Amino acid sequence: MSEFELSIIFPAFIACLLVLSTHVPLGMEVLRRGIIFIDLAIAQVAGLGVIAADTMGWEARGWMVQFAAVSAALVAAGILHWTDKRWPEIQEAIIGVSFVLAATAGILILAGNPHGGEHLKELLVGQVLWVNIHQLLPVAVISVLVVAAWFWQREHLHGLGFYALFAFAVTASVQLVGIYLVFASLIIPALATRHIEHRWLRVICGYGVGIVGCLAGLVLSVGADLPAGAIVVWSLAVTALIFAWLVWPLFRKKTP
Repeated sequence: MSEFELSIIFPAFIACLLVLSTHVPLGMEVLRRGIIFIDLAIAQVAGLGVIAADTMGWEARGWMVQFAAVSAALVAAGILHWTDKRWPEIQEAIIGVSFVLAATAGILILAGNPHGGEHLKELLVGQVLWVNIHQLLPVAVISVLVVAAWFWQREHLHGLGFYALFAFAVTASVQLVGIYLVFASLIIPALATRHIEHRWLRVICGYGVGIVGCLAGLVLSVGADLPAGAIVVWSLAVTALIFAWLVWPLFRKKTP
């Protein structure tokens, strides 16, 4: 692999690590609660905030765009928390409808934009190979805060606290890697390790699945000149299948 290819893969891999740092543990909680599509819904709403800010002419990477994305995600988190308390039996359906409404709202806002299709594609699959240090630093700070809050205050993060923490994590991630890869990072490692009963062993294995999948996908993307977001999603899925088939049974015998 050439030095140029490494210079592209390295920041992209760091971006994936930042996303995985928050999404692996949060994904396990999402799977436990049975609200699988919350990530897609809140990510789509955060993306809607970015689209709205762009339509108003704000700088693409400016603070106002970040404020719009976080605000939209927090509003969605608050609404979903309220619906979870009022109609918990249909919460998953409400989350799905929220995703569809946010997605179609974005399409409507961009209907008159000649570059609307390009904006939507970037929002969905991201441009992880083109991230830079200026994008990674604020996300790194947010990721450290989210991980610290989760592992040290996990027992106290119920209701709105969980939804708000989730909103911050997703908002930071979706602008780096796109909605599809954000969702895959949340759910695929959690699914691959779902039968491991020991909490910390499961978290470690989840990070392992995510790291191997992301690195393999980025290398394939650069080597084969394929869209990075899409190929990393597939690489994560294949890695998870291999882990579930070959590696997990070894841990199962040793797990109490």
